[in-house]
Amino acid sequence: MKKKLEIRFKELSKILLNELKDEGFWTGQLSSSALGVSVAVAALYFYDANENQAEVSKGFTWLKNNINADGSFGDTPESPGNISTSLLVYAALNLYSDQDKSLKELQTNIADYLQKNGIDINSDQVAKTILAHYKTDYTFSVPILTMSALCGIPAKNGFKKIPQLPFELALLPQKFYRLLNLSVVSYAIPALIAVGIVIFKKKKSGKFAKWIRKGAERKTLKILQKSMPQSGGFLEAIPLTAFVALSLINAGYKDLDVVKKGIQFLKQTQRDDGGWPIDVDLSTWVTTLSIKALGPRKDTVLNIEQKNALTKHLKTIQNKSVHPFNGTSPGGWGWTNYSGSVPDADDTPGAILALLELQAPNEIKDEVLDGANWLIKLQNTDGGFPTFSKGWGKLPFDQSCSDLTGHCFLALAKVLDTFNADLSLPQQKKLNRSLLKAAAFLQKQQKDNGSWLPLWFGNQHTSTHENPVYGTARVLTYLNDSLPCLSFNSELKVTIKTQISKGENFLIDVQNRDGSWGGDKNIPGTIEETALSVSALSNKNFEDACKRGLNWLDQSYQTSGLKAAPIGLYFASLWYDEKMYPLTAYLEAVTRSLKS
Repeated sequence: MKKKLEIRFKELSKILLNELKDEGFWTGQLSSSALGVSVAVAALYFYDANENQAEVSKGFTWLKNNINADGSFGDTPESPGNISTSLLVYAALNLYSDQDKSLKELQTNIADYLQKNGIDINSDQVAKTILAHYKTDYTFSVPILTMSALCGIPAKNGFKKIPQLPFELALLPQKFYRLLNLSVVSYAIPALIAVGIVIFKKKKSGKFAKWIRKGAERKTLKILQKSMPQSGGFLEAIPLTAFVALSLINAGYKDLDVVKKGIQFLKQTQRDDGGWPIDVDLSTWVTTLSIKALGPRKDTVLNIEQKNALTKHLKTIQNKSVHPFNGTSPGGWGWTNYSGSVPDADDTPGAILALLELQAPNEIKDEVLDGANWLIKLQNTDGGFPTFSKGWGKLPFDQSCSDLTGHCFLALAKVLDTFNADLSLPQQKKLNRSLLKAAAFLQKQQKDNGSWLPLWFGNQHTSTHENPVYGTARVLTYLNDSLPCLSFNSELKVTIKTQISKGENFLIDVQNRDGSWGGDKNIPGTIEETALSVSALSNKNFEDACKRGLNWLDQSYQTSGLKAAPIGLYFASLWYDEKMYPLTAYLEAVTRSLKS
C-alpha cells in the first residue's frame, strides 16, 4: 500500500505543480453557472443588445448545451434542476425568443418543467413561489423576481407582487442593520440599492414613502459608487454585478460609471465556451488548500523560489486597511486576490496556517498576528466564528458555524504555540479565552451522533442538502492537528479528545460498503468527501477504514480522473464545484496516510 501511495503522491503533486501559475499561486476553476449566464446575458442585453450580441449569442449557446433532460437548469451542469435558476434562464430567453425559434423551443421545455413544479409563468404564482422558497431572506428572491419582471415574466404587471427593498436604509451606518432586523445584510447592499431603486421606479408607492425614497435615491447611488471595487465586480460575483447593472439600467442610470464598469467586468469574465462562473475564482482558498495538501512533504515538491513567491503573494493580498465594502478592520484575507474580495473566517485561518508552513516564524510574524487579532475581533458571543460579520445570527453571513470555528481554532492554537514567548500576558490570555470559547461552541454544536454541520458546503443527494461528512471530517482534522499545540492546557485537551472520539465514530458509521464516503450514510461517494474522511481518520487506529477509502479513491481516480462534485455553496445557497477540490483533498489524504 505504501509503495502505491508514494507513486500516487508523486503523480498528484506533479499535477498540483502544473496548476501553479507563473505569478506564484493557484487559481483553480469554478464550474460554469446557468444562473450566472442568464443574469449576465440579461444585463448585456439591457445595456446594448447590438453591441453585446456576440457575448449574448455565446451565452445562449452555452445554455442550449447544458439543459437537463427534464427541461430544467441546475446551479452547475452536474446539478439537478431547481426553480430559481430555471426561471431566470426562462426570463433571459424571453428577451429573444420571439426572434429565434431554437430559443423559443428551449423556453417551452423550461416552461413545462416549471409548470410541473407548480409555477405558471403567466401568473402571480411566480412571485408567490419564489418568495415562499427563500422565506424572509430577500437577498436573492427579490432580485430574481425583479429580473423576471424586467424580462416580461409574468407578462402583466410583474412588479405588483415584488416586495419593495428599503434602499434608503443604506444611508444608515451598518451597525444599525442588526437593530432593524433587515432581511438583507451588508454584503447585499449593492443589490439592496440597485434593485430597490428600480422597484421604486416601476411600482406604485405611498406619498410619504415616495418622498423619502426620492430624496434618498441619489445619495444611495453615491454609496454604491464608493463601494465598487476597481475590477468592476461586486464581490467579484457575476450574478450580483449583473443584477446591479440590469436594475440601474432599467431605472434610467445606464450612464453611471458603476454600470459601465460592471458591464465591462461581465464581458471580461465570460469564458470561451460562452459560460460564466458565479465568481471569478477562489484563488486564496485553493492556494492554502494546496499548501495544506502537501503538508510536511512540501519541501520535496516546492523549491525555495516557489515558497517565497507564495509567501509574498499571501502577504500582498492581506487586507491592510479598513475595507471599503463592509468596513471590516485590517488583518483578514478574502477568497481571491481580486479587488472585490472581502476578508472572511475561512480564508484568514487558511492563510495564517499556510504562512506558518512556508516560512520561519520571524519572517511572517506581523502578518500572522494581525490575522489572529482580526479573527478574535470577529468571534461571536456564542464562541463560534461567523464567515464575514460579527452579528445577530439571522443570515448565513453572520452565523457562527462549526467548520469555520474549527479552522479558526487550529490557526489560533498554532499562533499561540508558535509565538507564545513573544506575546505579552494580556495577548496570551486573549488567545486562550478565544480558544476556550471556540471549544465550548464546538462541543455544543456537535450532534448526538458525533457529527458537525458545515455552513458553506452541502450535498445535493441528502434529503436536507446538508453534509455532515464534510463538516465532521474538516472539524476532526482541525482538532487533531491542534492537539500538539494544547499540551499547556490539559483540561482543554481532554475536551477536544472527547469531541474527536465522537466524531470519528460518526465517520466510521457512515462509510459506504464500497469504502467511499458521501455526504451522509448511504449517499454515493465523491473524491472530496472520501479523501477528507481518510485525512480525518489517518492518524488513528482506523487502518481498515482508511485502506478501503484509499482503494476506492484509487479506483475512482483511474476510472474517472479527478472529477469534481458540486459540494460547495456560494452566496444564496448556489451550488458550485471547483476543479482543485478533488485534487487537493486526494493529495492531502495520501500525504497524511504516508505520514501515519
